[in-house]
Amino acid sequence: MTTPRSVALERLAYTLAAPVLAVAPNLYPDSPVNSVVQLAGAAGIGGWILAGKSDEPGAGRKILRWTPLVLAAAVDVAAGHTTGFGPCWLDGLLAAGWAAAGSFVLPFSRHTRRRHRPALAAPAPQPAPAHAAEPTVAQPDDGADQLTREARMLWERAGMPARTHVVKATRHTAMRHDLTLLLRASETGRPITGLSPEIVGAAFGVSAADVTLADVAIQPGRQGGPGWMEARIAPEANARRRTKPTDEERWIDRVASPKGGAPGSELVHKTRDNERGVTFYRAKMSDSTESPRIDLPKTCRALDLPEDDSCVFVLIDGAEFLISAFDTPPLSAIFPATRELLTPDAKGMYVCGFTITGQPVKTMVYQHDKNAPAHGLTLGVSRSGKTQFFAINMAAQSLDGQVVWLSTVRKDEKTTVLGRYIDRQGSNALWMARSLRAAKALCEIRAEMPWPHDGQPHDYKPGDTRCPYRQLNVYADEFMTAAQDSDFGEFIQKDGEDLTVTGLKYGIGFNPAGQSPFAHNGFSTEMKDNLRQNSRPVIFNMGSPGATRKAAEGTMENAYDVPTIPARYSRSEGSAIERAMRGEADPENGVSTGGVAVIVLDNGRAVLMRSLYADFDTDLSQLFPDEVNRLTDYEISELEKRGLWFDWDEPVRPGEFWPEPDEDGDDGEGRSRRRGGGGGGKSGGGRGSKSGNRRSEQVASPRQALEAIKSLTDA
Repeated sequence: MTTPRSVALERLAYTLAAPVLAVAPNLYPDSPVNSVVQLAGAAGIGGWILAGKSDEPGAGRKILRWTPLVLAAAVDVAAGHTTGFGPCWLDGLLAAGWAAAGSFVLPFSRHTRRRHRPALAAPAPQPAPAHAAEPTVAQPDDGADQLTREARMLWERAGMPARTHVVKATRHTAMRHDLTLLLRASETGRPITGLSPEIVGAAFGVSAADVTLADVAIQPGRQGGPGWMEARIAPEANARRRTKPTDEERWIDRVASPKGGAPGSELVHKTRDNERGVTFYRAKMSDSTESPRIDLPKTCRALDLPEDDSCVFVLIDGAEFLISAFDTPPLSAIFPATRELLTPDAKGMYVCGFTITGQPVKTMVYQHDKNAPAHGLTLGVSRSGKTQFFAINMAAQSLDGQVVWLSTVRKDEKTTVLGRYIDRQGSNALWMARSLRAAKALCEIRAEMPWPHDGQPHDYKPGDTRCPYRQLNVYADEFMTAAQDSDFGEFIQKDGEDLTVTGLKYGIGFNPAGQSPFAHNGFSTEMKDNLRQNSRPVIFNMGSPGATRKAAEGTMENAYDVPTIPARYSRSEGSAIERAMRGEADPENGVSTGGVAVIVLDNGRAVLMRSLYADFDTDLSQLFPDEVNRLTDYEISELEKRGLWFDWDEPVRPGEFWPEPDEDGDDGEGRSRRRGGGGGGKSGGGRGSKSGNRRSEQVASPRQALEAIKSLTDA
C-alpha cells in the first residue's frame, strides 16, 4: 500500500516542528520563531470564527483544518510560561502530543481533497458493465429527447393504439402537462384508423375533451396525409379556457360551434368605442362561399350580452357581419330635420335618416341613373312615423322644385299643416280619386306638350332645364283603406295602378302609404313590382316584429335578413324569474319606436334607420321653400278643358264617375249604375262596377233585358 505524498510531507512537518515548539520558548524567548507561531495561531482562530459564521456546508472540516495552527500557538505560549522545560518535561510532552495528534488526524492532507478523492493506495472501483437496452418498436434508437421517450413509454403501455407510433412529442410553451404528439402508422402506406380522443386521453390519463386530433399537412422534409396524425393534449389550457376564456376562444366554443349562434364563423376582432358606448364584434365565415346564419338571441347569450333588440344589432355584408352592442338604445335619439340635410344633390339624393352606427341614409327624389322620377312606398301602422316621413320627403321634393299633392282618407292635424306648403291637399276617398284621375290625365297632356327648344314633345328628364313642366309627386296616405272604399275604391285602385306603370315617362311619381304591401289589400303584383324597382321602400313599425319583417320581405327582390323593430325600447332590468318569485311588477321603462324604420336600399339590403324629425308644433317653413311649386298654366288649362281641375272637395258631380239615370225614370233604368261609363273627360271614366254587379236588378221587360245584355257585353 503506498502512502500518499501529501500525508508523508505533513507527518514530516509535524515531526520537525515539535522540537522547535518545545525548545524555542525556553532557550530563545525573544526569537522571531515564537512570534511567527503565535501569529499563525491567531490566523487559525480567525479561520474558526469565519467558518462558524459561514452558511456554507463543510464548516467542521474548515475548523479542523485550522486546529493544528491554534494548538501549535497554545503549546508555544505554555512552554514560554513554564520554568525551564516544565515539570516532568511537560513542554516536550505537549510538543510530542501535538505532533502525534497532527500525524494521525492529518487535517490538511485529508480535508483539502476535493470530492473526497480516494487515496493513491486505494484501488479505484470499477463499475460493472451495464447491459444496453435493446431498441423496441415503440422506442427506436433515433436520438429522441426525454419527453418523446417518456411519451413513447406511455404509448407502448397503452398497446400502441390504432397501430401507430409516436414520432415526436413537443411541449407547449409555458405549460407543464400540455403537449402535441406527432403520430404515424406503424406500417408504411397504411392510413391511421380507429384513433379517437378517448383512446389518446386514456393513454395519457386526461379527459377526452382535452384531446384534439388533426390532420398533418405535408411539409418539406416530412410526409403527411392519412398515414400521419397530430394529437393535441391540453388539459391545462382547457382548464383555463373554461374559466377565463379569451374573446377568440369564447367565440369558437360558444358562437361558431355547430349549435352556436353563428355556426362556421370566426371572430376577426372585438373593439370598444367608449365615446359612443358601443362594442363591435366583427366576424366572418370561415368558408367565404357560405352566407352567415345568425341567431341573434343565441349569440347574445353566448357573448354574455343582454338579449335586447333595441341595443344589439347585426349588419351582414357578404360573408362578413358586424354585431353592435350598445349601452343604451342608439335609435332613441332624435335627429332634427334641417334644410341642409333635405336639399337634394346633383343626383337627386338627400339624407332621410341615420343608422344605428351614425351613418346617414339617403333616398331619392328622382332616379338619376334611370333618368326618371322616383316612386315611393311607405308602410307602417298608426303613430309609427309615416306622416313625419311624408313631411321630410315632401320638403326635399319641394326644395328640388317639384309639385306635391297629398290625399288622405281622413283629415288630421299634420296633413292639414302640410297642405300649407304644397300645391294641393285633401282628406277623403273622393279627393284621392280625383287627384289620381287628374294625374293620369296629365300623362296624356304632357305626352303632347311641346318643349321650347325644338317644339316637339319628349319624355321627362330630371334636371333638364329645357323641360316645360315640373315633376309631380302624388301622395296617397292609407291607400289600402281608400282602395276598399265602396264608392270610389275601384277608381283609386285602377288609376293608382295605371299611374304607377305609366307615370314615370311623364314626370309623375306615385307615393302610396298604408299598412300592407300585399295584393289582397289593394296592391296588385304589377303595382308592387313597379314601386319596388323605382323607389326605396320605407317600412315603419307594422305592429309586431314578425309583421314588420314580412312587410319588408314583401318589398324586397330577395329575402335578406330584415332588422327587427320592437314595439318599444325597453332595457332588461334584473331577473324576470326573481321578480316573479317576489311578486313584483315588471319595470315600465319603454320608449316609443316611432320614427324608426327599415329602408330597403337599391341592392335589396334592408337597413334600420331613425328618420329625421320634423316638428309640426313649430313652423315648417324652415324646411320648405319660400314659394309653393305649382303646375304650369298650360297644364291647368288642359285639365280644366277635361273638367278635372276644380275644388276637389265638392260633392260628386253628375256623371263624374258613373252615368246618370235616364230622364224617363223607368224602374230598371232609374237606378244609378256606378262605374259604368266615362264621364268627366277623357281620363275621368272608370270601368264596370263590381258593386253594380252585386245589385240584384229585376228584369221586367224586353227593354230592360236588352240594356242588361249591353252592360254585360260592353256593347
